[in-house]
Amino acid sequence: MEHSRITARYSRGAIALHWIIALCIWTNIAIAWATEGLPKPERMAWMGTHKALGITVLLLTLVRIVWRLTHKPPPKIETLKAWEAALAKVTHFAFYFVMLAIPLSGWAMHSAFSKGAPVSMFGLFNFPALPVASDKPTAEMYQQIHATLAFLFLGLFALHVLGALKHQFIDKDGTLRRMLPFLA
Repeated sequence: MEHSRITARYSRGAIALHWIIALCIWTNIAIAWATEGLPKPERMAWMGTHKALGITVLLLTLVRIVWRLTHKPPPKIETLKAWEAALAKVTHFAFYFVMLAIPLSGWAMHSAFSKGAPVSMFGLFNFPALPVASDKPTAEMYQQIHATLAFLFLGLFALHVLGALKHQFIDKDGTLRRMLPFLA
């Protein structure tokens, strides 16, 4: 393996935001799937955590976008093909879109179903509801958007992991090392 070709890594801030947001998202997916068959009171208790994590992902994604705009990423690897660079750009843009749109649609769904009740942020403070209609058709529309975007996220994630694995085991170009948090 020729890892010496790749010396430029992402900044510590970018790496931290990447992995913290990923952990929050996967925790939220696990909560949503694990609570699917639970009785409503138990499920709703877990959904409080799900909602607070969703708002956290939204806020961290906004921080990540500002970070990305104010901190230059490392240069692209020299061996990257044009189609790989284009696919990476589209995938990253799509990730930013869903990391904003999924929490926003969930927040709108909560606001519509709860008739404007705030989201409790882990019992520490309340995040205000969005000014959306508080009727069942509106809430169900946001619920459908939320679920559809979650499946889009899963597809993007699969593409992201496959790309990372390709770079690690086929190209052996050290790309994965640029974002791993535990490397010097």
